[in-house]
Amino acid sequence: MKRLIVSLAALTLAAGCGVRPTEVLDGGAPASGIPDGMRIYFASDNGLRGVSRPDKEITDLAAAVKLVMAGPNDAELAAGLTDLTAITGEFSASAIGGLVTVRLPKMPVSAVAGMAAGQLVCSLSRAESLLHGTRPDAVRVTVVAQGGTAGPYQCSQFLNR
Repeated sequence: MKRLIVSLAALTLAAGCGVRPTEVLDGGAPASGIPDGMRIYFASDNGLRGVSRPDKEITDLAAAVKLVMAGPNDAELAAGLTDLTAITGEFSASAIGGLVTVRLPKMPVSAVAGMAAGQLVCSLSRAESLLHGTRPDAVRVTVVAQGGTAGPYQCSQFLNR
């Protein structure tokens, strides 16, 4: 009986698992990480979504805010993206060592919460990374608006909620 069990085990091992060999398959291009160029963020039913703006050159942080203010393009609108920031009037944005401050003197601080805050924080974080080489996880964004201050925030606080 013992010989029979050993023989069956050896036969099973020799037969393999039943998976037939195949030729080499192309797995496609390797993962490329964070896409080049500027990304801005808009709100959707599923949270924030980043969209590329590879043709837009960012020379300062205010340019990133202006891209958000311009809103989603037609294809992005059709995909359900929207701008919740409702920024109007004057604003400014500056950074020192990865600490970004955006000033919105005409907006109440209560209007810069949730996904609206996330849109600004993530868009400004990306711009700060492109402009000054700050690691995205090291960028902190503070919003100074009418009636108070919000933050400092990190983009990761608003993604995949």
